[in-house]
Amino acid sequence: MEEMKMLLPLDIQFFADDTMHAKDAIHGAQGEAFVTINGQRYKFANVINLEARMEKTKTQVPIMGRPGKGNKATGWEGTGSATFHYNTSIFRELLYHYQETGEDIYFDIQVTNEDPSADVGRQTTILKDCNMDGGIVALIDADAEYLEDTFDFTFERFEFPEKFSVLNTMQS
Repeated sequence: MEEMKMLLPLDIQFFADDTMHAKDAIHGAQGEAFVTINGQRYKFANVINLEARMEKTKTQVPIMGRPGKGNKATGWEGTGSATFHYNTSIFRELLYHYQETGEDIYFDIQVTNEDPSADVGRQTTILKDCNMDGGIVALIDADAEYLEDTFDFTFERFEFPEKFSVLNTMQS
């Protein structure tokens, strides 16, 4: 006689409760940004999007007894980009100041994500010692519905004073 295999009853609801709820996806426009230049704080209300990335630099390490090499982190670089409505001269003033004096000005950018419908709360990141790579000096476009300004930048470090909470569905 063949052995009878025991099947465990499958609780589908158990798996449904362990998935993220759609409301916990953070709405991209829910949040705010601030820029601090020479002690003056501006609400970066005209920002369309901003992204900052940290990329680790690594070196390959040969290891005896292995055909492949290992990878060891040896540093990092912070880079970012911002797109915003072309309705402020603040960033062009930084470029102009550099042109006229050779003095480079560093600034901080604070970004807070907060979607009140999500259970994760808010997250704030402060990018420290940002420095523009360059930027738009003049812009005109007869075919544009509105004008966008952009710049790429580097940053030296970041602070993380507020973090999203861990969703219940992520805890085991």
